[in-house]
Amino acid sequence: MNGEPARDYAQVQDALFALKARGVSFGIDRMRSFAADLGHPERAVPLIHVAGTNGKGSVAAMVAAILRTAGHRTGLYTSPHLVRLGERVQVDGVALTDAEIMAYTRELMPLAERLEAAKPDWGPSFFEFMTAMAFLQFARRDCTAAVIEVGLGGRLDATNIVTPEVSVITSIGLDHCELLGHTLAAIAGEKAGIIKPGVPVVMGRLPPEAEAVVRAVAAERGAALMSVREVFGDDVAGYPHSALEGDYQHCNAATATLVARTVAARFALNEAHIAAGLANVSWPGRWQRTRLADGRLLVLDASHNPEGAEVLDGLLARLVAETGRRPVAITGVLGTARARPLLAALARHAREIHLVQPQQARASTFEELEALVPAAFSTGGGGLARGTVEELFPRPGVCTAGGPEDVLVLTGSIYLLGEVLARLEPERGAGEGRLQDF
Repeated sequence: MNGEPARDYAQVQDALFALKARGVSFGIDRMRSFAADLGHPERAVPLIHVAGTNGKGSVAAMVAAILRTAGHRTGLYTSPHLVRLGERVQVDGVALTDAEIMAYTRELMPLAERLEAAKPDWGPSFFEFMTAMAFLQFARRDCTAAVIEVGLGGRLDATNIVTPEVSVITSIGLDHCELLGHTLAAIAGEKAGIIKPGVPVVMGRLPPEAEAVVRAVAAERGAALMSVREVFGDDVAGYPHSALEGDYQHCNAATATLVARTVAARFALNEAHIAAGLANVSWPGRWQRTRLADGRLLVLDASHNPEGAEVLDGLLARLVAETGRRPVAITGVLGTARARPLLAALARHAREIHLVQPQQARASTFEELEALVPAAFSTGGGGLARGTVEELFPRPGVCTAGGPEDVLVLTGSIYLLGEVLARLEPERGAGEGRLQDF
């Protein structure tokens, strides 16, 4: 990979995409082997491990903000990215640069090739490769704390080689059922797989069926468990608030607060650090309000699964009450199970729905989405249209949907939000959509 930096980075993208194209492979033995050959960088920094169907990214960002407020050099590993690959690996809010990604790829690829040559299918997957980058970056940047978000599930996720200071389960809902199971109990069992013997657990608001599983696993492994409901009660309005909007973010803020209190002695945290961290947290794409060049309000929200659609329903109702008008929605989703509840929520509150197809192989087609829009939406005068990201967002700060007085809501797949943000805010850099999935 010798030559001009831009060409070098394009070659790195190709190499990483080749890993990604091999598909997703679950299990932690291969990641353990990879980490061992790297000298176990995951053991160099005290970690907080966060799993959950929804909210894990927001909780991870909140906990990282609290730790930074207390003066810790803090690593944050999340997935997928919105626009640029380096967003997945951050130190004190600064993303991994293209140059760092190139350097790590040059360092890690020969090892990955040796592992694959020694044993078929033993070379790391794309996600494992990125996880190794995160561990190395946090160790080499002398982080004093790091927050690690589970990629998918928990028990068999590559991040589950860590022994953290605390394990966190934010929520349990029906998502990725083909991989994690078709009941809340089965999915809870996979998420609870991150619980380690003797390591405390913080649990968000879970359905009873899922909570029972998490409590049983924690008890079996001798892990003390703290519950948001037990500490803060059932009145979400009284939960801690943060800079992120929405009642569900109060639940996330309560979870992050419990996490911080659980590790307060380990990281010298106090209530002032917690309050300041929550007040200053930033997590793009979660009911994020922005203004277009013409002054119209655009809300971006990655409500991409059934649990998220339920939350979106309440947020849309509140938006209509606040603005006095039904919004114009733009949406694209990956899969029928996610699209059905999302489109039902939009149909209840939007006056127009513009359907788009994210540039992902799993994206629902126009025909699939149209079939899921409740008939009452069109018969009631709602407008339904097909479009593309390029047509709807032709230039920075511009959206062609709706009229001059309309409020716009972009929702659905996080991959769609990334495509739009790359066009609205070109200073973020060119989108790396083909490297988004897992």
